[in-house]
Amino acid sequence: MSSQEANVRGPRNGTARPVVAVTGAASGVGALLTERLVASPEVGRVIALDERRGDAEGAQWHVLDVRDPAIADRLRDAGRPADTVVHLALDLDLETDPAARSAYNVRGTQTVLTAAAAAGVRRVVLCTSAMVYGALPDNDVPLAEDAELRATAEATGVGDLLEIERLAKRAPRAHPGLNVTVVRPTVLVGGTDTALTRYFESPRLLVVAGSRPCWQFCHVEDLAAALEYAALEKVEGELAVGCDGWLEQEEVEELSGIRRMELPSAVALGAASRLHRLGLTPSPAGDLAYTMHPWVVSGSRLHEAGWRPTWTNEAVLGELLKEVAGRHTVAGRRLGRKDATTLGAAGATVALVGTAALVRRARRTRRRM
Repeated sequence: MSSQEANVRGPRNGTARPVVAVTGAASGVGALLTERLVASPEVGRVIALDERRGDAEGAQWHVLDVRDPAIADRLRDAGRPADTVVHLALDLDLETDPAARSAYNVRGTQTVLTAAAAAGVRRVVLCTSAMVYGALPDNDVPLAEDAELRATAEATGVGDLLEIERLAKRAPRAHPGLNVTVVRPTVLVGGTDTALTRYFESPRLLVVAGSRPCWQFCHVEDLAAALEYAALEKVEGELAVGCDGWLEQEEVEELSGIRRMELPSAVALGAASRLHRLGLTPSPAGDLAYTMHPWVVSGSRLHEAGWRPTWTNEAVLGELLKEVAGRHTVAGRRLGRKDATTLGAAGATVALVGTAALVRRARRTRRRM
């Protein structure tokens, strides 16, 4: 038996241990998952793919763009193809040009699915978000994993995630024998920067009058553990992942110590729409829906497979508040220290004053041009 063969065989019964490939392996949850897989006695070999080399020692690194068709050759490197590919090379940066972001995310997923099928990979694990269920006033609390995906493309990145979900549905028909698992985390926390984490950078928590917010978080460590479960074929299908239960808005305010700023729906949505249209904020008005209506999930499939979150909603919220300490955001726009000091003096009306100031500034700039 060659040393390479010994490396992918179980220590006792001689059964083959899986080869797992991870895209986006150099940073974020991809780096966490790669480290977990390298350390796991259940994994034979880890193929790490990214545009730069990461820190995980023991992985077999390949530096390339995930949209490069040459990825198929990397997946069958050393003769034996990967058994599973976990695709985490996504761009969900708020500041990225939306068209470029969509082109990268959709093309990258298409390439990975096609390359995996060509290389003889059995399973691809994709990661989207529980946002694909949509945030709607009539949502069940919690949502079952097989609930209809009712989101629209009006929130940041959700259009890309819905297209990835469609690709996941089509892939087994386009590539017979390829199993696709989709993991959908709730509000992700742990080195992340999203419209939902920026919500907690505001001096007041915006609450739309008459809305029913519910908050369910997911720490990146728990997401990495859930992805490992999927990669090792301990669970399959559509999987929602997050902390057990959820927090009502009043609980969030009490735990965070941040008071609310309640606005009528027309005012909040209208201001958000105008600011985004003027290019002053990265977040479209559609992001507000996820702070208005419930979209919490049960996570029953992972629980039935034996997975449990190690973080609670309260603990993740505490971690998030530590991460955003010292940052200042109004209407999704991160402010410098000078702007934050000026707008912070507005007290209870900070959101409205901030909105008005930003709109006036944009109009003055346009007049000078």
